[in-house]
Amino acid sequence: MADTPWAGDACSLVDAFRAGERSPAEELEATLAAIEGSTLNAFCHVDADAARAAAARADVSAPLGGLPLGVKELDPVAGWPLTEASLAFADRLAGHDATAISRVRAGGGVLVGQTTASEFGGLNVSVTLLHGVTGNPWDPTRTTGGSSAGSAAAVAGGLVPLATGGDGGGSIRIPAGFCGLVGMKGTAGRIPRGPRTAIAPLTVVFGCLARSVRDVARYYDVTNGYDSRDPYSLPRVDGWERALGSHDLRGMRVAVSPTLGSAVVRPEVEALVVEAGEALARHAGLKVVEVPIKLPGLGVEWAMANMASLLVELGDRYPECLPELTQEMAFGLKLASEVYNLDMAARVERNRTAANEMMADIFEQVDFVVCATNPDVAFPAHVTLNTRVGDLPAGPENNGALTIPANVSGNPAISVPAGFVADLPVGLQVMGRHHADALLLDLALVAERERPWPLVAPGSPC
Repeated sequence: MADTPWAGDACSLVDAFRAGERSPAEELEATLAAIEGSTLNAFCHVDADAARAAAARADVSAPLGGLPLGVKELDPVAGWPLTEASLAFADRLAGHDATAISRVRAGGGVLVGQTTASEFGGLNVSVTLLHGVTGNPWDPTRTTGGSSAGSAAAVAGGLVPLATGGDGGGSIRIPAGFCGLVGMKGTAGRIPRGPRTAIAPLTVVFGCLARSVRDVARYYDVTNGYDSRDPYSLPRVDGWERALGSHDLRGMRVAVSPTLGSAVVRPEVEALVVEAGEALARHAGLKVVEVPIKLPGLGVEWAMANMASLLVELGDRYPECLPELTQEMAFGLKLASEVYNLDMAARVERNRTAANEMMADIFEQVDFVVCATNPDVAFPAHVTLNTRVGDLPAGPENNGALTIPANVSGNPAISVPAGFVADLPVGLQVMGRHHADALLLDLALVAERERPWPLVAPGSPC
């Protein structure tokens, strides 16, 4: 029986199940023991009995057959807490599974427990009033980023090989970058968000935090495809894993713009991203072209556009619930309630339209844009509003300036490990054209083969 959880990627664990080298039940027990002994605070709820029952009946011929998974706190699982990582909903339970979770179950996944998130997914940090601080496996005093905080910590920390995530402004890619993982934000609608889909602000996508590119491809095989309860979901595409590495990337054009022309980025991070991006272009046979890029951060527009759906979520609990909310979330709600008006809504819409036009102009000239995933390496874990990049001051909107543009426009984007600065992971982000998800996965596969990365942090399970 294994003493510690599988340290490889998710696909290789399923292979080990099929070969009889490990069993889902044995792996689950190792996983549960590691979670119990972990100091990362990656899990906020564990459903051991249901997981044991699922592992005992697992069909290892299924794509995720027997695989222990973490589920992001914001993803509904019937009978589990549905807190939205907020004290305001500390006692609420989910009455249904999210569509993607139902598909993970059908694909053979064993749902172990719930991973911590930032409150309502509104901040890219790993601390909440409800659960406290989640630590980065590479340095537990540092943030994992957010909002898929615990998912990233659990996968990089050697607790589970795969965990679900969601990305409305970088919430998969930011923690993937900080924790040395692969994080993919597909074209908007690739994985459905139903049931009870919140339509506005049309920036949120579902996905996973993974150790390898093929894990992401397999997760897409299991979860992608149209669902009538998400009217913006896309038709199913089969063969993500089967087609991995089969596309000819030679001669495609790439712009290497580590700051996207607007973000404040730590010089060492910028230099590493340029070096890694140019190396990736050489290995893939891409043509590096000079294209002027100056994308707006859109932090205010993104935040304001989310507040209406949050108010719907809170319902008649607002405004009495304000003391139960993270200070930043409470401030944002209060500001939106008191200041947001038709003129501001019009300004937000103009800026979003302009951002869409900018992205379209760029992708008429190139196939890919390479930039940093995060402006810096992981900042201290207790920080709830980061305003520094190394020794440089930066506005709070700077933390999402590199990731939010792809959410606003709906373009696919992926973060892969690029290397290290000050012994902490740095993510390299690649954005692509709408519906070019498969090309991004192939490009990420080139990066994985040419610059292999550690699948878990040193000393894992943490």
